[in-house]
Amino acid sequence: LDIGIPDPTGRLEILRIHTKNMKLDDDVDLEQIASETHGYVGSDVASLCSEAAMQQIREKMELFDLDDETIDAEVLNSLAVTMENFRYALGISNPSALRETVVEVPTTTWNDVGGLEKVKQELQETVQYPVEHPEKFLKFGMSPSRGVLFYGPPGCGKTLLAKAIANECQANFISIKGPELLTMWFGESEANVRD
Repeated sequence: LDIGIPDPTGRLEILRIHTKNMKLDDDVDLEQIASETHGYVGSDVASLCSEAAMQQIREKMELFDLDDETIDAEVLNSLAVTMENFRYALGISNPSALRETVVEVPTTTWNDVGGLEKVKQELQETVQYPVEHPEKFLKFGMSPSRGVLFYGPPGCGKTLLAKAIANECQANFISIKGPELLTMWFGESEANVRD
């Protein structure tokens, strides 16, 4: 039984579970957080919520009298986890599956790519349109592409194109070099590719 990484709807449900006993500020947008936590599993979302709560406590630390055995109710009522606390937690956390790799949403746009108009159009049709308009693909019974393989000599724009399409789709970008995947142990290189 393969239990995959949750989609934004699944992450939203997990966020709601882990924040149901938390006092949240009115500015907290759980749907936004769910959309920004691509690759996070349940334990990652739980850690994110804990870190956001800890950040709120750190910000209000001067209100606590550490010598008292109880915390004043007024101080407790003033504690509300804010969107800024979640932003801080997002900045210092990574999905567990990607701890060894650098994940970014690149700032590269189509305007940064010189020429390659035909390739850009193919990428938009193959990757961007299915991401932006999944309902149209479902309506016509079409399945979106499972991936794109770039090949060419060094310096021809493969990475730049990948960054541009990731930015256009607001997707995470992970750059991995071939040697980073290879190991001398049987089956481990294949597992690295899957992960």
